[in-house]
Amino acid sequence: MNYEITKNQNGETVVNIPLEKLHPFQNHPFKIRNDAEMEKVVESIREFGVLQPAIVRKDNDGNFEITSGHRRHYACQKLGLKTIPCIVRDMDDDAAIILMVDSNLQREEILPSERAFAFKMKLEAMKRQAGRHSRNGGQIGHHFNGKKSRELMAEEVGENARNIQRYIRLTYLNPELLQLVDDKLMGFNPAYELSFLNKNQQIELLSAIDYAQAIPSLSQAQRIKKLAFSEELTQDDMFAILSEEKKQNLDRVVLKHDTLKKFFPKSYTPRQMEETIIKLLEQWQQNRDS
Repeated sequence: MNYEITKNQNGETVVNIPLEKLHPFQNHPFKIRNDAEMEKVVESIREFGVLQPAIVRKDNDGNFEITSGHRRHYACQKLGLKTIPCIVRDMDDDAAIILMVDSNLQREEILPSERAFAFKMKLEAMKRQAGRHSRNGGQIGHHFNGKKSRELMAEEVGENARNIQRYIRLTYLNPELLQLVDDKLMGFNPAYELSFLNKNQQIELLSAIDYAQAIPSLSQAQRIKKLAFSEELTQDDMFAILSEEKKQNLDRVVLKHDTLKKFFPKSYTPRQMEETIIKLLEQWQQNRDS
């Protein structure tokens, strides 16, 4: 297929590629959202066209994988355009990952989950690149200037190396727990602590959160993590911790899940148990008042 070819100000070849020939980068961690920022992109393209070409690479099927320009591609689709200007570059997987991450980290609004998976993808790509250099005498995980990959990455993204590692820990969270962080319902620090729970413990924690209708604070998350490390953590423990009144000295009745579940079918969720108990209490109150 013949494409319209031009040159940009830097002398790079720009090709107008049909939108249907383009597809997102594999495992792309950045979400395309119909928000105010996207509307600005749409309006800019409507008025001025695509000022900055997307960067793509050829795939094995004769199509192109987007490494930079996912939102521009989406905006062009919304506007009903047929093509988008692109710069086609020959890149291996690791170089493409690094370009994809770097170009998207420039966005104004980035969710914690996006930053977490982006940091993880870039750091792993940089380590693989450094490992290939090791044939010339360098150590695995280091570049020729002696710096570790995570140190170089910290300089490139303008983030503390420790914070990068803490963000990457979020990728170990259950997707539903991570969504609580993206929705600003759970703080970053509690989420980091809870990322050390295993998969089953995190699933049980979600049930405890739903039943207690409470999000773990930092101190609660740390206590849950400590119990998990001592291999003494149960779902009842989680519920008891989450059921504590925060900064209030109020009496509270706590009914443990193990105590309640013997009265309900196995298929009942904590929410269904709660609704049934409320109905029974209402009936009891009506009978008492009659």
